[in-house]
Amino acid sequence: IDSFKRKGFITGLFSMIVVGAAAGARCVHAKACRTVGAPFTTNKYLRFSIRLYKKIFIMTNSPDGSLAQRREITSESVAAGQPAEPAQVTQEIPSASQQDFLVQYVVIRKDLWGSLRWPLGSVVAQACHASSAAMWMYRTEEATQQYLAPENIEHMRKVVLEVKDEAQLRKLSEQLAQGGIGHKLWVEQPEDFPTCLATRPYAKSQVAPYFKKLQLSKAPIV
Repeated sequence: IDSFKRKGFITGLFSMIVVGAAAGARCVHAKACRTVGAPFTTNKYLRFSIRLYKKIFIMTNSPDGSLAQRREITSESVAAGQPAEPAQVTQEIPSASQQDFLVQYVVIRKDLWGSLRWPLGSVVAQACHASSAAMWMYRTEEATQQYLAPENIEHMRKVVLEVKDEAQLRKLSEQLAQGGIGHKLWVEQPEDFPTCLATRPYAKSQVAPYFKKLQLSKAPIV
């Protein structure tokens, strides 16, 4: 319950209690209501209403209002003959991380900066080559145009992963080709040396399963 709704609800409830108490007082002194049970019933309702108001006020103004408090109030309402408040159904709004966004995957060989001892700049250059080549090769794709659109250019998403060596990189490239996933395997020339690959932009849900077994590239910068 947001602040505005909470205050409105509490104010309305308090007004109902005050009106009910006044009506009860009139009823006690009215000839038509002078029965043995009328004063007791009115006082019992008033006491219940005040207790209910206090508990709801505490629960709605306290960030740690627990489910147990809600159940206590509901059970007390039923015991007093009052209709229980219907359960409120809230719809969870997916966060940005849960939404299906466009993303480009870049996969680099880990042995470049490991056993082969490539400098950081050379490794970054390979990733840039693969990413740029994939964008150009699939520039007519709607997803690529949307990914590079002026309104989205400041919000591009890339996921950089790593594979162990050339054999694993080539195997991944073959799997992507078999699945119809557009990508560029970058082979450094004139050495004819494959270094990394990059996909064209895709909706994450469409390509993420191909990369679920790979780790994020977390090479230390030294």
